[in-house]
Amino acid sequence: MKLNIALLAGGYSGESVISVQSAGVIAQKIDRDKYNVFLIEIGKENWTWKSENGTVHINRHDFSLPLPDGTVHFDVAFIMIHGTPGENGLMQSYFELLGIPHTTCNAMVSNVTFNKFYTIQLVKALGVIVGRSVYFNNASTAQPEEVWTHLNFPVFVKPNSGGSSIGMSKVKTAEEVAQALEKAFQEDKEVLVEEFTQGDELTCGVLRINGEITALPVTLVKSKKDFFDFEAKYTQGMSDEITPAPVDQKKIDEVVKTSKMLYEKLNCRGVVRFDYIHNGTHPVFLEVNTIPGMSSASIVPQQARAAGIQESELYDIIIENALKY
Repeated sequence: MKLNIALLAGGYSGESVISVQSAGVIAQKIDRDKYNVFLIEIGKENWTWKSENGTVHINRHDFSLPLPDGTVHFDVAFIMIHGTPGENGLMQSYFELLGIPHTTCNAMVSNVTFNKFYTIQLVKALGVIVGRSVYFNNASTAQPEEVWTHLNFPVFVKPNSGGSSIGMSKVKTAEEVAQALEKAFQEDKEVLVEEFTQGDELTCGVLRINGEITALPVTLVKSKKDFFDFEAKYTQGMSDEITPAPVDQKKIDEVVKTSKMLYEKLNCRGVVRFDYIHNGTHPVFLEVNTIPGMSSASIVPQQARAAGIQESELYDIIIENALKY
């Protein structure tokens, strides 16, 4: 019997466009002989499924889909919402209350790892090297001079939550700090400023395969812009993402070892991507992405293909893990 899969896309953040792209690719490439797939768009006001016969609203009391020929109940929620409410624990809490398996980290892990500052503290406590940073939790009291007092330029100014480099700036002088803070605070109530680390930008996807925590081949990211911003990530030709990464095996081994350790210690589930700058001595942790993109331009599908795993097989593994763990 086919499983009923709710494929969730959209959300409330600036990443909703990428979410819809990722979900669209999954809907096209997932094995329809195994799954009945319903692409559910999550908005602030409505949760809907669009069919040839019109739009149907989800019953939020039990997350079911009332159709003329019967009500659809879902076996798995495949969460592809980047940002809120899909990546910060809100949707996870909802599904966990209803007892519906989902494809991501649990609510607590999702909530904590969505906060870059909290994640850095946890990762540092686990013995991983992190860059120097300054954290601001209030726009009205943020003092720009704290940046050049504690950090060396250049620095990255970014919203403390969210992804896809939305609201992020690379700042090279003290005169640019105030404007960069203002830009970041437009996206979030908290802002993190991190000192630039010179080195190879490496990223590693991790998931369970046959019960074993498994690292996918590491990717080397080379942006053709000043840094790997939204445009570089999602515009064809604006970056080179090379998998497997053509760097020293020692660097690869260190990134893989660190990523697998963090996946276990942070109690991750589903596919998670860990980003680093390797400074030549050790990998410096940047961030964790608990719902990495699955669009045609995304890194994790590239890594899976390099490992001999086609997209449909990757989705099978993700769904199987949601039902097991």
